[in-house]
Amino acid sequence: MKEDILVNTTAQELRVAVMHQGVLQELHLDREATRGLVGNIYVGVVTRVLPGMQSAFIDIGLERAAFLHVADLWQSRSEAGIQPIEKHLYEGQLLLVQVLKDPIGTKGARLSTQISIAGRLLVYLPQDPHVGVSQRIAGEAERLLLRERVQRFMTPDERGGFIIRTMAEEATDEDFIADMAYLRRRWAQILEDTRPIAEAGTPRDRKPRLLYAELSLAHRVLRDIAGPSTQTVIVDNRATLEDMRAFSRTYMPNLESKLRLYEAERPLFDLHGIEEEIEKALARRVGLKSGGYLIFDQTEALTTIDINTGGYVGGRSFEDTVFRTNLEAAQTISRQLRLRNLGGIIVIDFIDMGTAEHREAILQELRRGLARDRTKSSVNGFTSLGLVEMTRKRTRESLAHVLCEPCSVCQGKGNVKTARTVCYEIMREIAREARQFNPREFRILASQSVIDLFLDEESQHLAVLGDSIGKPVSLHVETLYSQEQYDIVLV
Repeated sequence: MKEDILVNTTAQELRVAVMHQGVLQELHLDREATRGLVGNIYVGVVTRVLPGMQSAFIDIGLERAAFLHVADLWQSRSEAGIQPIEKHLYEGQLLLVQVLKDPIGTKGARLSTQISIAGRLLVYLPQDPHVGVSQRIAGEAERLLLRERVQRFMTPDERGGFIIRTMAEEATDEDFIADMAYLRRRWAQILEDTRPIAEAGTPRDRKPRLLYAELSLAHRVLRDIAGPSTQTVIVDNRATLEDMRAFSRTYMPNLESKLRLYEAERPLFDLHGIEEEIEKALARRVGLKSGGYLIFDQTEALTTIDINTGGYVGGRSFEDTVFRTNLEAAQTISRQLRLRNLGGIIVIDFIDMGTAEHREAILQELRRGLARDRTKSSVNGFTSLGLVEMTRKRTRESLAHVLCEPCSVCQGKGNVKTARTVCYEIMREIAREARQFNPREFRILASQSVIDLFLDEESQHLAVLGDSIGKPVSLHVETLYSQEQYDIVLV
């Protein structure tokens, strides 16, 4: 499927939209203030080893300590299986680590000691002599040929290995040689930069340090996203375009001719309706063309998606209506998962279907849509309750977590207590405090809606309360208070 890539640049952030036949399929953001860490290589300091969890906390210079599990500790692998983490790590130890997952929510970054450096055609594995091939390259004969070509260019004393990327399918021998040389140089430079730290004489000098930063989003567009199916890469900033051209000229000369400058007055993302699509991707409800709709509910580790027919009644029968709604939902879900960058466990509640053939068709449509996803996912099929369980790898925050924050009024709950509920809470609190204290007066500070209810429908109950405690109760509106906020002042 032919695609176009749109690059929007401002001083604060860079946004990339991937369009398939004019429809937004992927959105990537890179902000100067909160740039992603995945792929970065650090010298870290072990701060705690937890044998009970078979994990360790590593200081890499971030606000929160990063997390390393024994399964991601390369040295722990042996013929006898994974050895306990305490046999390899101790507090204060310097460790070369790479970020697998950005800090998400309250969790620190996830680390690995198995280093990998991505190039255009290959991923270099300096600690592992293995040569692998991307799973997206399907033909066995082609996989074998690519593996043999890479092995042919490896030196006899080669200590590392490579993973062959999808981009390598049309690469020449010269392309492979250049990419391998580039990756070896990068690794040699990383090793060179670690020496002064390892040789530091005092613990004070042995501090965490960034050794290698992953490419900027503008460069990753050319390395990871653009490919043979890309028609154009349209950039709305001349400086960004020149930077991408220079990078392309050095590493991806076949893409340079696809780079274009957008100079029209109307903003690039507005022209293609991307701003509107971003707003839709942040909404809880997503409408379907048929009249049905999806409801997305996201928690820290789990996302649920509910499908409803809504106003769609156009099928020949109820079963046909349900099947058509579910089919359209499956197509929309795969796109929304990419746009929203949802990861972890995902549970989809399709409308109940009576036939096994319809359920299998829905699964096939869902898998077909996910096959275009650059992020690894797995669909487990329907459960006994009629739910579809799937997982999608999560390496960075979702779009909602990047662009939004919990509501300051409801604290992310999605609802607030009614004014009447708050009135009753206040009266119970005054009754409790009247037993402990003996003020001249109780003064209620609350929002306008709560005070209005006290003055109107709840005025009689408030008068009864004042009589029972034998103290006057006065009311005062605080315009800055939310509906749930209140204070009781003892005068």
